[in-house]
Amino acid sequence: MSSAAPKTAVLYRMVMDKHVCPYGLKARHLLRARGYAVEDHHLKTREETDAFKAQHGVKTTPQVFIGGERIGGFDDLRRFFGGKPRDPKAKTYQPVIALFAMTALLALAAAYVVDGTLLTPRAVEWFISFSMVVLSIQKLRDIESFSSMFLGYDLLAKRWVPYGYIYPFAEGLAGVLMTAGVLTWFSAPLALVIGGIGAVSVFKAVYLDRRDLKCACVGGDSNVPLGFISLTENVMMVAMAVWMLVRGH
Repeated sequence: MSSAAPKTAVLYRMVMDKHVCPYGLKARHLLRARGYAVEDHHLKTREETDAFKAQHGVKTTPQVFIGGERIGGFDDLRRFFGGKPRDPKAKTYQPVIALFAMTALLALAAAYVVDGTLLTPRAVEWFISFSMVVLSIQKLRDIESFSSMFLGYDLLAKRWVPYGYIYPFAEGLAGVLMTAGVLTWFSAPLALVIGGIGAVSVFKAVYLDRRDLKCACVGGDSNVPLGFISLTENVMMVAMAVWMLVRGH
């Protein structure tokens, strides 16, 4: 009894000396993962690529053909298999979740190295201070974009524009000092002020004014919605500042 013939797909993708199309590689991987044997055709020059596009009346590569029918590019292939292509404009909490997850793991790792155990008060402190530092790095990647988005809802920045440029440096500095446990007389009040202003600003924009905004917390190019998580971030900063002032370290 003969086995069924393997499913076959034809893939055309750019493979040049200085450029290999990443979506072509993704398309090939997806096809193979779905059990297809792939006829992998390389478009090795710009002229060859342009001629292929003109021949098939398409604007982009890669292009996938299954059973003699053109499926399209990588996003079209994902739809063909029942998936949902990524919408670059869709709002998502993924950047914040990923950031907090990694800083939490980093804090636990640091606590284990220093204290020999994972769940300690210092691990919680480090989680917040590490998060502040990483969040400041995200903002400093493009401080112009951050400040522009920040001006949309922060109450102090609206009144004094330079605050939008100062904020990432202040957040990062407070996080570093809190991690080290030094100059608490300076770092704790600093975190208390910027966190307090941030919490009030987010609460007003989201819960009083009912505005649908994006949060600048992970940079000005993010699609993170301004809401509960943004408020929580600022409340955590305030709580950390109060805790350190009470403990006096």
